[in-house]
Amino acid sequence: MDVRRAPTYRNPVIDADYSDPDAIRVGDEYWMIASSFNLAPGLPVLRSSDLVHWEHVANALPAVPPTAHFALPRHGGGVWAPSLRQHDGRFVIVYPDPDHGIFVMTATDPRGPWSTPRALIEGRGLIDPCPLWADDGRAYLVHGWAKSRAGFKNRLTVVEVSADLTRVVGRPRVVIDGEDLDGFSTLEGPKLYQRDGWYWIFAPAGGVETGWQTVFRSRDPYGPYEHRIVLAQGDTEINGPHQGAWVDTPGGEHWFLHFQDRGPIGRVVHLQPMRWGDDGWPEIGVPGPDGVGQPVVRHPSPEGAVEDGPERRLPYADDDFTGPLSPSWTWQANPRADWTSGPRDGALQLTAVADDTGDLRTLGHVLSQRMPGQAAVISTAVDATALTGDASRAGLVLLGREYVWVGVERAGGVVRAVMRASAEPGGAERALTAGVPIDGTLLLRVRTDGAERAWLAWSTDGRTWTELAEAVALTPGRWIGTHIGLFAAAPLGDGSAGGVAAFRPLRTVLDVERDIEDAAQEAPAA
Repeated sequence: MDVRRAPTYRNPVIDADYSDPDAIRVGDEYWMIASSFNLAPGLPVLRSSDLVHWEHVANALPAVPPTAHFALPRHGGGVWAPSLRQHDGRFVIVYPDPDHGIFVMTATDPRGPWSTPRALIEGRGLIDPCPLWADDGRAYLVHGWAKSRAGFKNRLTVVEVSADLTRVVGRPRVVIDGEDLDGFSTLEGPKLYQRDGWYWIFAPAGGVETGWQTVFRSRDPYGPYEHRIVLAQGDTEINGPHQGAWVDTPGGEHWFLHFQDRGPIGRVVHLQPMRWGDDGWPEIGVPGPDGVGQPVVRHPSPEGAVEDGPERRLPYADDDFTGPLSPSWTWQANPRADWTSGPRDGALQLTAVADDTGDLRTLGHVLSQRMPGQAAVISTAVDATALTGDASRAGLVLLGREYVWVGVERAGGVVRAVMRASAEPGGAERALTAGVPIDGTLLLRVRTDGAERAWLAWSTDGRTWTELAEAVALTPGRWIGTHIGLFAAAPLGDGSAGGVAAFRPLRTVLDVERDIEDAAQEAPAA
């Protein structure tokens, strides 16, 4: 007898930092975008055929405007929570920059090219916008407020806008004030929908680490709104759960995507089952003891999904450096053409730009990816023979509010293998090991536990490794998780410094079923 197990999936469906996800279905395909803050290219675009398996296929924003402002790392600034919609045959992204306003981009294909961002509303403190083209032909925009810029938060505003999202045509009104709701704080991240004659606002409150998901409804876009808490942590280990998107399937199923803040790993993406109850309200997750929905960890998959095997749950793969960089790579600031050089024939050549003051957090030319939220071994190799100038350096960095790196440093004509760590921003680096002279290529490796610890190592032959005996702590950046990056740099103002560092392909081996020690032994040398 052939007994087949119903397909299931396990949360998080994206076990990496794709913060503030918004998603839509177009035909049989699902598209998702996420916030990207100061990283460039920004506004990651992801595709899925089943809501479970996602691929990072493009970035909508080649450089963050204003381009001159973001020529330097502006940690915590840039692209905050965006929204994605399709209207009148075009894909539409509306995103906020809390220091500059709300911007609109359009494309006929979500893979791009996307139009140059244009301002819909200028000003400080406007965040988390979402448009709605209503059944009556009018268009509305809902958004929240950032206290750090506006002086207040915990409010949602609705304003009528033109259908082409080029101008405001109505008077903005605060439709929900969290101060009027018992226990509510940091009401933000609204998504505006229309269903069965109701206007619906899905919005989280209570903060990214400790909050919950609320749904508001009204017969009029300007309210008054009634509300219900529909998803909370309850007795699960999934804290938050925070803002996301309601998506349906071709067969009529309903699902909700949201994120969970995992500290150094960042904000990972979960998928929750959703139903519309007999009373007309949405029900998300599984009912908890108090009747409020709780997040699921494993659940039957959406229609059309296949049974998971050992789950990678990352929307990106290794990069062999034989062509254009994978969309999963980002710079810490708007990129310049001279940051890389030469053909990519299996090696990535990074220019040792002469702007290094000793703090890697200030360098825009750190090329990085999001850390996997699973135990992993990440390896590469660096050839420093073309690195010139005293105090030039290159390596593999775990970049956050604090950082650690392993790599090479040139001093007095000698290249040494080094491991160093930073303190808080502005603090001097400290040596974790004594520098060891090397000649030629150095293999670099990072092991992580998929949560908050990592071990650095280097090797000259791939067999014998020098590894830190003690783990280093991973730290998140400003609104983002730890990034793993490649860099080359030379001292600021030293015109004779520079050269290039050539990196071999970056490999990631995830520990799916075994512990971190087993995974480390099975990882390739480089």
